[in-house]
Amino acid sequence: MIEIIISKDEYNQRVDKFLLKYFNNASKSFIYKMLRKKRIKLNKKRINGNEILKEKDILQIYMAEETIEKFSNTIYKSLDILITFRVIYEDDNVLICNKPVALLSQPDNSGNISLVDEVISYLVKKGEYNPELTKGFRPGICNRLDRNTSGIVIAGKNIQALQHLNNIISNHNLDKHYMCIVKGKISSKNTIEGYLSKDSTNNKVTINSNKNIGSYIKTIYNPIEIGKDITLLDVQIITGKSHQIRAHLASIGHPIIGDYKYGDKKLNDEYKNKFNLKYQLLHAYRVKFNIKDGILKYLDNKEFVSHLDGKFQKIVEVNFNEYKGSSKKLQ
Repeated sequence: MIEIIISKDEYNQRVDKFLLKYFNNASKSFIYKMLRKKRIKLNKKRINGNEILKEKDILQIYMAEETIEKFSNTIYKSLDILITFRVIYEDDNVLICNKPVALLSQPDNSGNISLVDEVISYLVKKGEYNPELTKGFRPGICNRLDRNTSGIVIAGKNIQALQHLNNIISNHNLDKHYMCIVKGKISSKNTIEGYLSKDSTNNKVTINSNKNIGSYIKTIYNPIEIGKDITLLDVQIITGKSHQIRAHLASIGHPIIGDYKYGDKKLNDEYKNKFNLKYQLLHAYRVKFNIKDGILKYLDNKEFVSHLDGKFQKIVEVNFNEYKGSSKKLQ
C-alpha cells in the first residue's frame, strides 16, 4: 500500500482523471475495477471516482508494489526530442506556441511525436515540470489543430491555468481567427451556419441544414485579398468542431487549396506540381482573450499573432498583389 498526498499542482480535479494520469499505463477499466474493489480510497473512505480532490487529500492505493510500478511508469519518450514549435508568448501559467505542419496536436496510437510531447519535453528541460514528482498532472494543450494545419496552440503549465483555459474556450471567451486560401472569388464578409456530423470510420464530416443531424456550427469569413480565381480569407470560428472550416467552406463551393479530403483535386494537383504543396493552406494566426475574472484575468483583451512562414507565405507572395515580391510577414 502507498499513500499519495495531493499537491497544489494536482488538486481540483476528479479522482478518476487524476488516477488515469498517475497510472498512465493503465486502462480506464482497470482504474474503475480498483475503485469498485475498494483498492483505492480517499482519506480512508470508499469512493467511486467522481469526487473532486483537494490539496493535501490523501489517496490510499492498496496494490502490490510491482503492480503500482507497472502502471505508473512516467518515463516520457519525449524528454530528449527536438522542439519544433515556436514560442509566441510564455509566462508562469500559459505557453502560446506555433504548431508546424505535420505535427500531431495530441498523442495517438501511431507512436509519432506530438505537440504535447514537445511541450512536456520543453518544460522539463526548463525545470518547470518534473513528471516524477507530479504524476497526477501533466501540462496539456487547450485547443487542437489538424495535423496538417499550422498555427496557434495554447497550453496550460499548471492545473489551475489548464482548467481555466479550458473553461475560457468552452465558454467562447477566446476569439480564434484562421487564414486560408480558397478556390474562387469572395468579395464580401459573410456568416455561414449549419450542422456538422462526423463519420469516425473515414475521419470525415458532412455539413447539412437539419438541426436534428449533427452539431450546430457557425463560421464567419472575410476576404483579405482577391487573386486570380482564388481568395485569401480571414476565418473566425464561433463554434469549434473537427474539420469545421475545411468542410464549411467546401460546402459553399470555396474549398481550401491543398485540402484533398474536402477540396478540388484538379486545383490541388496544380499547386502540388507548382509548389510541392502537400497540405491544406490553413493557419491559425490570431487569438484574443476575453477574460473578466480568475487567475488569467491579466490576459483580458490581449491578442497574440502567429505570422505565416515557409510555403504558405511563399504562395501568398506569388498569388496576391499586395505581397508580390515582398518579404513582409502577413498577419
